[in-house]
Amino acid sequence: MLSPQWLDELRSRITLSGVIGRTTRLTKAGHEFKACCPFHNEKSPSFTVNDEKGFYHCFGCGAHGDAIRWMTDQRGLSFMDAVKELAAEAGMEVPAPDPRAAKQAEQRDSLHDVMKAAQDWFVAQLAAPEGARARAYLGTRGFDPHTLARFGFGYAPEGRQALKAALAKFPEDKLLETGLRIAVEGKEPYDRFRARLMLPIEDARGRVIAFGGRILDAQKTDAPKYLNSPDTPLFDKGRTLYNLHRAGPAARQTGRMVVVEGYMDVIALAAAGFHEAVAPLGTALTEHQLALLWRVVETPILCFDGDAAGQRAAMRAIARALPLLKPAHSLRIVRLPSGLDPDDLIKQRGAGAMEELFGQAKGLLDTLWEHERDALPLDTPESKAGLKARLMAHVELISDPDIKALYKRELTERFSEFAFPRRDSGNWQPRAAANGPRAPRNSQGRTGNWRSDTPPPPSPETVRRLRKATGGSGQALAAAVLAGLALWPQALARHGESLSRARLVDPAHGRLLDALLDYIDEGEPLEKAAVENNLAIRGLGIPSPDDYDRIPFPFTLPDTDQALALAALESAIAILIEGPELEAALNAATERFDYDEQTRLRLRKTELERERKELMRR
Repeated sequence: MLSPQWLDELRSRITLSGVIGRTTRLTKAGHEFKACCPFHNEKSPSFTVNDEKGFYHCFGCGAHGDAIRWMTDQRGLSFMDAVKELAAEAGMEVPAPDPRAAKQAEQRDSLHDVMKAAQDWFVAQLAAPEGARARAYLGTRGFDPHTLARFGFGYAPEGRQALKAALAKFPEDKLLETGLRIAVEGKEPYDRFRARLMLPIEDARGRVIAFGGRILDAQKTDAPKYLNSPDTPLFDKGRTLYNLHRAGPAARQTGRMVVVEGYMDVIALAAAGFHEAVAPLGTALTEHQLALLWRVVETPILCFDGDAAGQRAAMRAIARALPLLKPAHSLRIVRLPSGLDPDDLIKQRGAGAMEELFGQAKGLLDTLWEHERDALPLDTPESKAGLKARLMAHVELISDPDIKALYKRELTERFSEFAFPRRDSGNWQPRAAANGPRAPRNSQGRTGNWRSDTPPPPSPETVRRLRKATGGSGQALAAAVLAGLALWPQALARHGESLSRARLVDPAHGRLLDALLDYIDEGEPLEKAAVENNLAIRGLGIPSPDDYDRIPFPFTLPDTDQALALAALESAIAILIEGPELEAALNAATERFDYDEQTRLRLRKTELERERKELMRR
């Protein structure tokens, strides 16, 4: 018996398109290959080969498999002959038969026989008189006969020994090993499933490996509503997704895989035409189940109830997924309206409403941000700091370095926007991200501290002197103006409207200007100490003299006469705001070859340069 690990190694060493391309003409199509299907007659290609995922699939007839399956189905070889031929091509030796592995395989085959017999019996019981109550329940769900047959609904009748009697040809130890019966020390073994609507749980090949049973007596509160088989040699619930063998081919057609909370949700979606749904089996998604999903589609959709339990389930799934994220592979999240499961939503609003929800699925990062932002009140600096700490704790779970860096940057930016909001009408942006100045602030509806006065144009001498001192760069001037505004906050009230148009190169300068203008918006005292305290609360500080001390700005010195300081600051604000605007306008006029416009702008530029010199002489 060949081990699964050896077979996986064989598949990894084989290029599937090379194997199939020997007998079928393939055409490259993006990351895949296309061809007319060799398993049925067709005129347009619906057969695809994906080397990365290691499978072929036909969207016309449903043919699907790996390299070994291709050799057996298309070439007609036996399994071992196919393996030997591929192994020779891959340079691998076929292991000698393992007597123990062969015995285990034989035992599993016999267990599959037990499970198939049990499934046949459950289906027969649903149609028998004993299944009347189960049929009545199914009638309330509205499932058509095709859906009932496709998913293999059955019924486990009352009686602790009914199944044993029906499967008398199988020894007791086999019934116990498959989980169909329960052994209790000192008592006679008894049937696990009794008086329940039954559903088979199948593996990737469509073989029954376990069962799920729903209780029919709503008044019986001492038993679980849903009961699944325990883990057995056939069934590992952490490595199994309900309905994957049906949903996989459907998902490859739609490009979408949906994960819902339970198997009845899967069936409700299938009945409404959504055949690409799967469900975990009583547990949160495991890393093995995520790997199964990502083998089919790169971004599966997780669909959860809109209540608190659904929210917790979403966050558990996100926490499990973060360490496993890899380029192009993630999750999207859908939250149903509170109190509705997929079946309820479809019945009340139609399949179109469900399709619309799937189309609005949010990304993993968006869901993470919204959950943590809304988890607790954020009305104090400490609570906001707690939000940032929680976000960064999630980021630390990510293993991929590129994804980790991108998540950290995005969540940090969102936190900054939330904790230090920008103004509605004057959002500052770095020069590289903005095509023009910020929109002028609208003073309507303000607290009354705003005045729309525009500072008078600086003298040409002041402009020239300041331009020469700053080497043509506005960063030193911006740092000085911000320090001056903190020292002389009266200027904020007078020139806030104009300052909102400033384009600042340094993002730190932009955040500081935003904070200063927000301060005056809120009607706070126009006092230096109050301004500095407000900035400290926001985690901001006034620019250091090191940023501008090579230029003797009078408005950065606390002992300067107030009238002189405010006049000089007024000129500096005009230069800071109007200078870049004039440069942009002059460049635009030059491109248009508009002589009159160029002349007017150059004259204004000359005046600004003179004013800057005058400012430097003060």
